[in-house]
Amino acid sequence: MKQVLNRALRAASLLAVCGLASVLYAADDASPAGDPGQIQALKQQLADQQKQIEELRLLLLSQQKQIQNAAATPAAAAPAATAAPVKGLGEVASATPILPPAPIAAAPAGPPPPAPEPQKVSEIAAQPSPLQLRIGEAAITPVGFMDITNTWRSTNAGTSLQTNFGSFPYNNTVQGRLTEDKWSAENSRIGFRVDAKAHGANVLGYFEGDFVGGVAAGANNTQVSSNSMLFRIRQYYVDVRKGFWEVLAGQAWSMILPNRNMMSPLPADLFYTQVVDVNYTNGLFWGRIPGIRFIGHPSNKVAFGIALENSTQYMGGSGGGGVPTLPAALASIYPSEVDNGTNNGRSIPNVHPDIIAKVVFQPNNRFHFEVGGLESTTKLFNPLTNQYFTKAGGAGTLAINAAISKNFRVVTNNFISDGGGRYLFGAVPNFIVRPDGSPSLVHAYSTVSGFEWTWKNVAPYIYYGGVYGGRNVAIDTNGKPIGYGYTGSANSNNRSIQEITAGWTHTIWRDGKYGALQNMVQYAYFFRNPWYVAPGAPKGAHESAVWFNLRYVLPGTAPTVEY
Repeated sequence: MKQVLNRALRAASLLAVCGLASVLYAADDASPAGDPGQIQALKQQLADQQKQIEELRLLLLSQQKQIQNAAATPAAAAPAATAAPVKGLGEVASATPILPPAPIAAAPAGPPPPAPEPQKVSEIAAQPSPLQLRIGEAAITPVGFMDITNTWRSTNAGTSLQTNFGSFPYNNTVQGRLTEDKWSAENSRIGFRVDAKAHGANVLGYFEGDFVGGVAAGANNTQVSSNSMLFRIRQYYVDVRKGFWEVLAGQAWSMILPNRNMMSPLPADLFYTQVVDVNYTNGLFWGRIPGIRFIGHPSNKVAFGIALENSTQYMGGSGGGGVPTLPAALASIYPSEVDNGTNNGRSIPNVHPDIIAKVVFQPNNRFHFEVGGLESTTKLFNPLTNQYFTKAGGAGTLAINAAISKNFRVVTNNFISDGGGRYLFGAVPNFIVRPDGSPSLVHAYSTVSGFEWTWKNVAPYIYYGGVYGGRNVAIDTNGKPIGYGYTGSANSNNRSIQEITAGWTHTIWRDGKYGALQNMVQYAYFFRNPWYVAPGAPKGAHESAVWFNLRYVLPGTAPTVEY
C-alpha cells in the first residue's frame, strides 16, 4: 500500500511539472523577446505551480498516514490474553478436536469497520465446517475418534485396556508369573453435541459412548473369531445457562472431578490426565454418575456449584478393591444392603443422593484453583435386632493447575475422606460393619500430581498417583477380628497403591477438513502393599505396563457460545 501511494505522489508531481513546462513553452513562443512584464508573469506562475505541488505532496502524505493507522487499529484492539485456554495437543477424549487456527486476512483499506455483533448459533452453524449440521436454530456437531491400542503388562492382570489398581497379581501366583499383550479397539468413541439458543439461554445437549462395556452374556467367541464388544453410555446430559445461573441434568463426569477450565462439564475442560489407560491414573477422584447440578457465575473468574449425584453404599469389590469381612451373623443378610462389587448400585437402597459442592477461582488461563466437599450417608437395617443405623461420611478436595511457563504446567489434585473411597475407583471401601450391624467409616486419601508440557507437536507428561486406605478393625461376637486390614485379612486389603507414569501424545498431522492423526505412548509402574502379609508371602505386588495407541480424531468444531 505504501508503494502505491508513493507512485501516486510521483505521478501527480510529474503531471504538474509537465503542465508547467507546456505553459512555459507556449508562452515562450507567443511572447516577444526581452518583454520584462511577460517574463515576470511567467516567474510568478512558476512559483504558484511549485506551491501547488508542495500542497499536493503534503496532502498525499497525510492520507497515507491515516490509512496506515486505520489498518493497524483492528489488530491493536484484539484481546491479548483473555481468550479461552488453549487446549493441549494430547488431551484424551477431547470433545473439541484440536484444529489449526483460521488464516488471518489482510486488513482492508479505508476506515476501520464497526465491531461485529455476537453471532447467533444459526449463523455460526452456516459457516463451513466439515461435520457440523444445522436444524433450525440448532447446531449439531459429531464428536469422537477411532482408536487401536496395544497393551502389554508384566503380569497377567486379566484385564484389557484398563488397569484394576487394587488387584494386579502377586508374583507367587500363576498370573503373577505370566505376561499379557492385547490389541483392542474398545476405546473408540462416538457421540454428538447440540448447541442452541432458547428463550435467551444457551442450551447444550451432549452424548458420547464407547465399547468398553464388556461382552454380552454367552459371547464366548471374544478374542477367538469375533471380538464383539458392547456399546455403552458414557455421558448423556443437557446443560442450560442463562446469565448468572447454569443447570445440568443427566449423566456426566461427577462434579467432584477436577477441572482445567472453570466448571465446564465438557471433556476438554476437565482434568483426568492425558494417559492412554482407560481407567486413567491411580489416585484420581472421579465418577460418571447421573445427577443434577446448579452452578453460579458471579464473574468470568469465579464459579461455585452444588450437585446431587447418585449414591451407593459402597463396601468394596469394584476395580479390584478389597472387601471388608462382615460379622458372621450378618454375612448372608447384609450383602443385599451394600454394594460389594457383586450387587450393583441399582439394587442397593440409598438414603439420599451424594451432595457435592465446589468453588473455582481462575483469574486467567494460566492458573486454576478449586476446593470441594462431599457428603454421603449410609443407612443399614439389622433384621436380627430390628435396629436402623445411619452414618454420614464426607470428603474434601483441593486442586491446582498452574502454568509455570508458556508450555509447561504443574498440576496437583488431592483428596481426603472419611467414607469416600468409592470415588477413588473403588480402591478403598466406604465403611465396614461392626458386630451390631452399624457402619464404621474407612479413611481414604489420594493424590495425582505431576507435570504437563508441549514441545512443537508433542505433548509429554509425568504423573504420580497414590492411594492410602485406612485400617478399620472390630472384634466379632465370636472373638474373631472383622473389618478391613486386620491381622489375617486377605492381601486384597490394600494399605497403599501407587503409580508412576510417563508418556506423550504426538500429533502426526491435523487439518480442519480431515481431522487429526495422533499416536500415544504410555509407560506405568504400579506397586501395592497390603495391611497383612502372611509368613513367606510377598510384601507387595508390582506391575509394569506399556500402551501404544493410534488415534484418528474426527474433524469439525462446535460453535463458539457467547455468554
